[in-house]
This record gives sequence, C-alpha cells and structure tokens, in this order.
Amino acid sequence: MKLAVVGGGSTYTPELVDGFARLRDVLPVTELVLADPAEERLETVGGLARRILARADHPATVTTTSDLDAAVADAHAVLLQLRVGGQAARERDESWPLECGCVGQETTGAGGLAKALRTVPVVLDIAERVRRANPDAWIVDFTNPVGIVTRALLTEGHRAVGLCNVAIGFQRKFAALLGVAPEEVHLDHVGLNHLTWELGVRLGGPGGADLLPGLLAEHGGTIAADLRMPKTLLERLGAVPSYYLRYFYAHDEVVAEMRTKPSRAAEVAAMERRLLEMYADPTLDTKPELLSKRGGAYYSEAAVALVAALLGSAEDGGGVQVVNVRNDGTLPFLPDDAVIEVPAEVSPAGARPLPVAPLSPLHTGLISAVTSYEHLALEAALRGGRDRVFAALLAHPLVGQYALAEQLTDRLIAHNREHLAWA
Repeated sequence: MKLAVVGGGSTYTPELVDGFARLRDVLPVTELVLADPAEERLETVGGLARRILARADHPATVTTTSDLDAAVADAHAVLLQLRVGGQAARERDESWPLECGCVGQETTGAGGLAKALRTVPVVLDIAERVRRANPDAWIVDFTNPVGIVTRALLTEGHRAVGLCNVAIGFQRKFAALLGVAPEEVHLDHVGLNHLTWELGVRLGGPGGADLLPGLLAEHGGTIAADLRMPKTLLERLGAVPSYYLRYFYAHDEVVAEMRTKPSRAAEVAAMERRLLEMYADPTLDTKPELLSKRGGAYYSEAAVALVAALLGSAEDGGGVQVVNVRNDGTLPFLPDDAVIEVPAEVSPAGARPLPVAPLSPLHTGLISAVTSYEHLALEAALRGGRDRVFAALLAHPLVGQYALAEQLTDRLIAHNREHLAWA
C-alpha cells in the first residue's frame, strides 16, 4: 500500500508517521512518499520519519521528493497538508484583519478567506494530477480551510474526504472524563468545519444513551475553561461548541486579546524552528513532546482510521467517523452540494453521512450564513475578481458591513497579490 503526503515537509508529519508506526495492523503501509518543494526541510522531516518507523521495526520505505507527479504515481491515497505561502502568509492573515477591528485567524473570517483564495487553485491542480496518475486514489484533505477545500474537490468530481481533528479531540476528552476507551464514545457532532457543536455524547454508538447532560453537570467548568467560554453559556446551549465558535460568540473580546499579545502565527513559527532543530538530531527516533503543542492532536489516529476505511483495510469495515462530506440532504436547510462536518459511515465506497436530528434556529441560522459565505468564497477562489472577494466578505457573519468589507477586500488583495493569478 502506497501513501503520499503532499506537504510532507510539515512539522505535522512525524505525528502522522507515529500513527502509521503504532497502527500498522489497521493500515498496512508499505511505501510512504513525502512530497514538498522545500527540499532541505523535507529531508530533515524524512530522516525522522525513517527513524520512527525503524524504531517500531516497521517495514515501510520512506521516500522524499519535490516531484509531485512521481510522489502520487500509483498511490492508493494522497493526504494533503499544505500551507500555501507558509507561516509568513499566516502571520499576515492574523494581522491585517485586526486593522479593521476583525478577528485575525487563518480559517475564520477575512483571514480564512485569504487562505482559501491562495489554497483552492493549488489543491485542485494537485488533485487533477492525482486523478491522471490513478483515478481510483482517495484524497484526504487536512488542509485548511477544510470545508471550502473539500467542497472545491468534490465539485470537480474528485474522490475526496475532508478531515479535521476537532471531533477526535472532543472524543478523547470526553472519554477521559467518563473513564472509558475512546472508541466507545460516539459524538452527535454537527455543523461545518470549524463551526460545530457536540449535541450529544453516547456510549456504544449512535443509539446509546446521551451522557452530555451529566458531563456538563459534573465537568462543565473544566470543559468551559478549555474552550475559554463561560460555563453558563454551555448550560444555556445544552451543547459543547467547538472552540472556533468563540470567534463568533465573543468576537470583540477575542479581537481585544489579539491586539495585546503575539500572534499565534509567531508562536507557531518559533515552535517550528525548534521542532526542525530537534528533528535534525540523528539520535531522535520518536515524536517530541513539543509537537503536541503545535496543534493537530490525534491527527494520526483520525487519518489512519479514515484511510484504512477508504482503502478497505479496516477490520470493522470502517465504521462511523466524523468527516467533511457532501450534504446531500442531511441538513435539509442547506443545498446538497454544501460540505458539512458530521458522523458518517466510511467504506471504500466513500463517506455516507448519518441522519442528523432537527436542529434549532440557534444552529441553523449560523450554519446557513456561513455556508452562504463558503459558496461565495469558493466562487472567488475559482473565478477571481475583486467583486467576488467583496461579496464573500459582505456575506460573512463576522463582517457584514459594506464599508468594512471594502477595507478588508483592499487589504486581502494587497497582502496576497503574489498568490492571486487575477490580481
């Protein structure tokens, strides 16, 4: 089984390789190809990947290359984890929206739109090359903004599923609070990528008793503190929102915080420099603890389970996993071609979303608004033009004012001109 990782020079990659090493019985990888244009960084990461597999006595070979076509040739699955523009572009995404009083974040608001505009054309080019090399290959997208990127891939007819680690993070957290194995916990996880709520926590599968009320009663303070939201809010919602909902529920508070402390991009860039120094140590053969602070926790477990199900190597046939998938009537208030993030039955035939109980207007209103924004964002990414960028920003619930949308449009184009073919 050959897997290719595009963006293989990422500091995330050792997390992924660690999962391949530990879960070899789930996903029997024989060849792993790491592709990245940053050759020096790629060799550093590739060296650690080989040592991690060797430590586990794993038989897979690891190849590094800057030749994308060679990387994806004959691959059974291709994982995308790239960042167009690197951390420098992320730093800008987190800075110029603040000049207008808006959240500066790499997947939410104006910064998220900038990332989508840079990313979608590149991902679609990669996907087309994957299709030419092997039309049966699956594409697993971990590249943000996952919802918009996955929608772009599915719109173009690619065999693709989007993956985020928010749900598996909640699953692990709730399992620890309940004192059970993570695989026993099923989440009523619903929404869009980075706009989700946990509406239920069940043991043994979708039909199990809902333990969320008890979790909130007993551990609500701990859960709320992790999300940096008031416990009373969770009690009133009767649900656990993704921490990304804080950008909506406490927008002005977040903006004030962002203006007084170093950006997350700066923190991550410093962390990455340190990680790459550690990866270069020829005696290091495990993922360092520092990597857990980089983000992407449990990415490897989620990715291994998803790829195993898509390729038919999972013993249970794949089971239920939270993924980003085409709506197709699951949320009846959204168009069929919207991409939602919900539990789905995953198999070699793809991901089929499970039925979702009717949602309250508290959820449907925000989901509908952000879905409309994502539609316009994809239009801007595919067709370009200042007016399309402006329309997407005007539709975004965190913008919504024409004067503000005008200012943000000018700044977005100015800071991303080198990545926008039409600008």
